[in-house]
Amino acid sequence: MTVADSGPLMTLTWTDHVTGRQGHLVVDRLVRGVCSGGLRMRAGCTLEEVAGLARGMTMKEALHYNPEGRYVPLGGAKGGIDCDPRSPEAYGLLVRFLRAVRPYVESSWTTGEDLGLTQDLVDRAAAEAGLVSSIQAVYPLLDDEAEARRRLAEAFAVEVDGIGLDELVGGCGVAESVLATLDRAGVAHTGTRVALQGLGTMGGATARFLARAGLRVVAVADVKGTIANPEGLDVDALLAARDAYGTVDRGVLRPADRELPGDAWLTADAEVLVPAAVSYTIDTANQARITARWIVEAANMPVLPEAEALLAARGVTVLPDVVVNSGTNAWWWWTLFGDIGADAEEAFAYTRRAMRDLIGRTLARADADGTTPRAAAHAIVADLLPVITERFGQYR
Repeated sequence: MTVADSGPLMTLTWTDHVTGRQGHLVVDRLVRGVCSGGLRMRAGCTLEEVAGLARGMTMKEALHYNPEGRYVPLGGAKGGIDCDPRSPEAYGLLVRFLRAVRPYVESSWTTGEDLGLTQDLVDRAAAEAGLVSSIQAVYPLLDDEAEARRRLAEAFAVEVDGIGLDELVGGCGVAESVLATLDRAGVAHTGTRVALQGLGTMGGATARFLARAGLRVVAVADVKGTIANPEGLDVDALLAARDAYGTVDRGVLRPADRELPGDAWLTADAEVLVPAAVSYTIDTANQARITARWIVEAANMPVLPEAEALLAARGVTVLPDVVVNSGTNAWWWWTLFGDIGADAEEAFAYTRRAMRDLIGRTLARADADGTTPRAAAHAIVADLLPVITERFGQYR
């Protein structure tokens, strides 16, 4: 069995009667009748995109299967709305979409923030749509629902240096993926250069953890362009000057910081590139300009398959999204099911251990099979899905 043996379990396209805009829901797989996957909002979001993300969620869930843990991986799903999240009509559209798919959220689809949306906004819209919670479908699987919900609420209230734990834990996982990869290659953390696309929730937290581990962040890109400094950027200052969409106020830049075109991060003189913003950002044309040794996918599907093949042919390693950015989703469930408590240090330590183990298994499998890390991750999932199915049954 492979992860690509069959198509999704269900696809749904909804057309808003007010704006004419469309929203999509794809359920790729159910485990114990439940699936997990965030809801994104961006102009141009398509059903094909959402289906790819849903399949990725099946993989992310399976990769974190631990038969000794309380958290039992769910199936994979994803939602997407074709609208610019900055549009005045975006919030009303979000509420109407959630109202339309309410039966699925109540019974089987657990969801949360993704590209273009914050968890606070999803929670507010879900309440307005008449939902108890965006993750209420998982409640029947909990041993003690009240205690689990209290624990998750407390975890979301935790802040570190003024930033919510929920905003940091995904970046902690991405950063640990980078550090584990450097360790495996025998490359020192200190002074290793990194360039990032995106300084929102995932990209910002990743930059924060990498800078504190001694790496030199030499370029970051947002919607206004790329900010670069070969001697290293002041990451904390940039993070403090972001707006809600991850756009940096250029007034905080130092004299040596340079403003460059938006795609300049791709060609930064760096060992590591971290695309942490949009999908499909590295294609067959611009991949030729990349000189980094590693591309670490903090965003979902940022490297097109054809581009990845060309990168691999010239020795550039792509660490796949299904591994690298899986920590955010797993943290929700580790906390809710009770593997960890509402504590930042415990969450970071658990995330680091889990991601370091997962990166190690992925790279070891790639070496053993003579394949790419993505192919190795697919192979690991193909081994795990029958095990999960045997234990919990198959819903197709």
